[in-house]
Order: sequence, then C-alpha cells, then structure tokens
Amino acid sequence: MKDLTQVVHHPQVNEQGFASLAVPVYRASTIIFDSAQAYADRKDRGPDGYSYGLHGTPTTKMLEAQLSALERADHSVILPSGQAAIAILFLTILKAGDDVLIPDNVYPAVRGFCQDYLAPRGIGHRIYDPMIGAGIGDLIGPATRLIWTESPGSTSMEVGDLPAIAEVARARSVLTGCDNTWATPLLFKPLNIGMDFAMEALTKYVGGHSDLLLGSLSLRDRAWYERIRSTMRMLGIGVSPEDCALALRGIETMGVRISHIGGISTDFAHRLQSMPAVAKILHPALSDCPGHDHWKRDFSGASGVFSVVLAPDCDGALDQALGALHVFAIGASWGGSRSLIAPMSLAQARTVTPWPHVGRLLRISIGLEDPADLWDDLSRLLTALTPVGADG
Repeated sequence: MKDLTQVVHHPQVNEQGFASLAVPVYRASTIIFDSAQAYADRKDRGPDGYSYGLHGTPTTKMLEAQLSALERADHSVILPSGQAAIAILFLTILKAGDDVLIPDNVYPAVRGFCQDYLAPRGIGHRIYDPMIGAGIGDLIGPATRLIWTESPGSTSMEVGDLPAIAEVARARSVLTGCDNTWATPLLFKPLNIGMDFAMEALTKYVGGHSDLLLGSLSLRDRAWYERIRSTMRMLGIGVSPEDCALALRGIETMGVRISHIGGISTDFAHRLQSMPAVAKILHPALSDCPGHDHWKRDFSGASGVFSVVLAPDCDGALDQALGALHVFAIGASWGGSRSLIAPMSLAQARTVTPWPHVGRLLRISIGLEDPADLWDDLSRLLTALTPVGADG
C-alpha cells in the first residue's frame, strides 16, 4: 500500500484489555457499509440505526439512552438547544388549522415562535393561566392538539397542577409536554405523572459548566418518536458528538450539584425575605409561592434558580449595585458552576394573568462558589439597594 493510500487507511490496533470509564467520542459524517446491498438498504435500519453521522453516532445514542433511563422514557432524542427541541416537537405535532395551549409563564422564545413562526403558517396558539389546573379543560377546543407546560416558570416560579392538566388532556385525546429544565429528571419526572413529552435544556444543569448548547425530548410512544426523528431528518437537525460527550460527563456530577445548590437556594430564599430591599421571594420551597403545595407533592427537591422581587423604590440604584458584584456574574441562562444574576421585568410579558408585583425582579442562579461568599455578595447588593431610612 503506497504512502498516499496509507495515510487515509487507519491500521488496526489491539484493543484487548482496554476498558475506560469515559464514553468514547465518535465523530462521523460518513458511515461506511459492508456491502453495496447494505448501503442500498440503509433506510431499513430505522430511526435507531446508523446511516449518516448527522443522525447520530454511538456517543449520541449513549446520551439518549442515559436520558431515557433518567426520564423513565422509552425513547429520547438530542437536539441543538432546548428551544430547538420545543420547536421540533411543535412542528411535528401541529399542522395548519391546529392550535397549541401555552402558559403565560412560558419561556419567551416559545411565545415568539408561536406568534412569529407558527401563526403566519395557520397554526394558532392560546395562552392560559399557569395555575389553571383541571380548568384547562374549558380551553380545549376541537383544534387543540397540544398543551405545553413550564413548571415552575423559570423566572416567575409558579408550580402548576401538572397531574390535573395531564389527566384532563388525556381524557380529551390531547397531547401534553413539559419544559422540565428547572427540576431536571432528578427532581421531577413528567412522564410519570402522565405527560407525553419531557423536554430538558441540557445546556443548563446537565451540561453544568456553561460551555455547551443541547436540548432533549423524551417520550414513551414509539410512533411519535419516529415522527420526531423524521422531522429532524427533513430539517437536517443534528448535534455535535463532542457536546454530547460533555453532557454525558456533566450528568455524572448532576446529582451532587443539584443537591448542593438546591440546599443553598432554599436557605437563601428563607433568609432574604427579611431584607428591606426585598418585596417578595419567589421560590417553590416557600409556602407563599404560587403552587407550593403542588411542588411539595410532585417534586423531590429544589434546584438553584429562584427570583427576588425588589421593593419599588430600589430601581434607581440597581444598575450601579449590579456593577459592584464580586462573585455573581450578570448573564442569561443558568445551571453552570458560576452563580448568575439576571435583572428582569415580567410586567410586559404577561397577557392573561397580570404580573402582581411592581418592583423589578432579579433571577438568581446559584452556582458552586462558597455559600458564604455568595451570601456576602448578595447581601451587599441588596443593602446597596435599601432606600435611605428604611428599617434594617
């Protein structure tokens, strides 16, 4: 074999005795076949087989299998982001003339997708109160095909009665799905309470280090799984095996991280209530959080994200106070090792349930820094926001 051939034909090496705990990263665009007939029959391999690298490698399949085990699902698919997962699901289920119900606390990009992409193509959407529970039945019409949920809302923190929504929907032959990113499958399993689809933004707690973008859909119904795979193929949707390997590594420590940050977030939520600059703490573990009883019944714990509603007269000093943070960073997303603060306002985002709070909101994401340093940073911030003459 001549040199120019040798450089592109890899030799076989002895793998006997080699065993690693790390999942191998299989990179591929081309998948080779043993024969011309095997290549001609490649479509017969189905959605779980290997035919082209875009549609999955053993690294991708390993992540799908691990998520299916955690979600108590029969099938999972990996997509480029959480938003991509939601969009692909909606496009698979909905056609012109259908409509989808979405909660008023939904991730803003989902509302935008419904308004700006689906609506011009004849697919309707209606927005419901996230605390509606079994009352969702009154909104289900003949065109309703899907009810989407986000619980708790990743900024507003309401916890809906998801088992009630799933029960009513199933009785009316309407599909249901849940954005479960806040809880992860470690704290809540949507499929176990009757949801048809569980979505995770793997970017966050699964990745765990703010360095990848992935999403997932998990489900039990084989027919819908095949349809989702078909949509992904038609749209050319695939993911990087390197990102899947990072997600697989992140999963290994997710239990420890969630337990750690959940304890800190709950502790901080209780302690922050007494600070003068705070008008309201939104955290599912607090008894006055909307849906606290649902959270206590359905979830096994808390993650690290919660929100602080500031007193109305604190707005003027907010920008300067945020600029003086030492440990917290200002940024979107959450779930990584760094603690984050995101200043937000929900008043204009609500269309069905008016936002009841006047002051601005800070979404807090607890990371892996020392809790004492985090508390000092947060205390300094809120002290700087306290109006002159306020108690405390």
